[in-house]
Amino acid sequence: MSIRVSIVSTRTGDDGTTGLGDKSRVPKDAPRIAALGNVDELNCAIGLWRTQGLPADTDSLLDQIQQDLFDLGGELCIPGTQLLQPSQVARLDEALKHYNATLAPLAEFILPGGSPAAAHAHMARTIARRAERSVVTLAHEEAVNPSVLHYLNRLSDLCFVLARVLNRAAGCPDVLWKGPRR
Repeated sequence: MSIRVSIVSTRTGDDGTTGLGDKSRVPKDAPRIAALGNVDELNCAIGLWRTQGLPADTDSLLDQIQQDLFDLGGELCIPGTQLLQPSQVARLDEALKHYNATLAPLAEFILPGGSPAAAHAHMARTIARRAERSVVTLAHEEAVNPSVLHYLNRLSDLCFVLARVLNRAAGCPDVLWKGPRR
């Protein structure tokens, strides 16, 4: 896949449509475009998260995830193309296993927050969940590679685990939910 964009403003979208990688045009509010936009937003959130001075292993993992998300976005952009592989999902499973093994079991619900890096992880987690929901919506209408859904599901879990790891590394406790206020 070697599609290069040399002109950003073509004005072809002025009619409320956008072009896919296969040269077809669809409405800008089509489920495929919503899913593609949410994955793009997720990639941006991870890029912003990476500005937080993360440990080298976390930054390297997030770099690989951004590359994977570009594959995933490419797959959404070109109907019928499969770029995301089960091995990429397996890599997230291994990272989840590795980082989760270092954490104490959860005893309470955790609120987003703590250190700035953890707060960014929680933001990425919620965007990953939205991206996952939009891909599920797309899958009701068109075939979707199961690895896409698996990847987004694992990624949101990994963001939660990494938020806890980053809070611990910063010496910042997780923000615990205090239960119903009466």
